[in-house]
Amino acid sequence: MLFCAPRRATALRGVLLAAVSVLTLYAHAAPPIKITSKAATDGPIRYTVKVASKQFGNAQETRTLRSGETDDFTWRTTPPGGPVPTPDGCPDYASLPLDANGAMVRQTQLRLAPIVASNGTANVQLSFRAQAPRGTTTVTSGGKPLKCPDVAAHSEVLRFAMPTTGTVKTLTLADGTQITISAQR
Repeated sequence: MLFCAPRRATALRGVLLAAVSVLTLYAHAAPPIKITSKAATDGPIRYTVKVASKQFGNAQETRTLRSGETDDFTWRTTPPGGPVPTPDGCPDYASLPLDANGAMVRQTQLRLAPIVASNGTANVQLSFRAQAPRGTTTVTSGGKPLKCPDVAAHSEVLRFAMPTTGTVKTLTLADGTQITISAQR
């Protein structure tokens, strides 16, 4: 029996050495793990939109969108001097932004449509439309004079690229309105 113990120890060492060799081979044969700093292009992105306009007012909002989605921002604000009373016979009455009392207020509408490329750059289409009363004008409707809002309006579509790293992009529209957008993953 004295001679059996060294044989067992030698056999056990051989088995352990073989197991370690096999495990080492598997560890060396595994493909390397590749770490990238890029996020998936279809993940949610927080867009902060700020509008600064002397004529149409100021507004700001943050929303979350995915690539390929669109979102409509609509802001209504009281114009300087207050809402302008608007009789229902005024031209384009149905398309005017009115408050609960039927008086015209300022309205800014913005549609944001981003598509994010594989490199993380957002290609954005921005549609801007705004209306505001700037005083009143007298029009004749049905043979009667009506005091209607003198409507200032602006509409513009812009296409641009921007990073999705939180960098701010500032756009100036033809009427002087400034739109500031940031996109953050």
